[in-house]
Amino acid sequence: MIQPVQFIASSAEQAAAACSGGVKWIQLRLKQVEYAHYKTIALAVQQVCKQYGAVFIIDDNVELVFDIKADGVHIGKEDMPITDARKLLGNNYMIGCTANTIDDIIILSDSTADYIGLGPFRFTTTKQKLSPILGLKGYKTIFNELKKLNIRVPPVIGIGGVEIEDMAPLLYTGLYGIAVSGAIVKEKNMLHAAQRVMQQYHKIISVNTF
Repeated sequence: MIQPVQFIASSAEQAAAACSGGVKWIQLRLKQVEYAHYKTIALAVQQVCKQYGAVFIIDDNVELVFDIKADGVHIGKEDMPITDARKLLGNNYMIGCTANTIDDIIILSDSTADYIGLGPFRFTTTKQKLSPILGLKGYKTIFNELKKLNIRVPPVIGIGGVEIEDMAPLLYTGLYGIAVSGAIVKEKNMLHAAQRVMQQYHKIISVNTF
């Protein structure tokens, strides 16, 4: 199942704090590192995810996903095409894809993508080669267009600089869920930050139906 609250981590320590706080989806994102180093950290994060029953996704490394039998991969717009990733992984792994425009989403709606990461919401330092920032207006416009076109899409996750106070307005646009990183990592107590994120999400869905 695609979890509506996702956390982008760069270490097992970060993953453990998020999972302890109730997060059930971890995406490991490391850039410009050797395969052996990526694998070492990935195995540590995978152990954390197994301990807490969380989904473990690896960013932009299909080979590593297959190697250690992670739950899936997230591929960016400039990474391996989803058709190639699906051929290599088969149907037993989840594949998420990045989108920045409605055209991206329309293309992915006709693919085997299990979910779409739509962003960035605002500027973020966790992503290199940042696409144009969407903001709330961008999300609203995209979902209004999808509704007019009557196009069904996989679950769409808002990503890119999302803070706790952004969660409600973002979910109101039509998003299935949100992904956070700095909202937890930048806090001195990452466990408490993760707990606040989850509490906010449950508070939002307890009083709203999307």
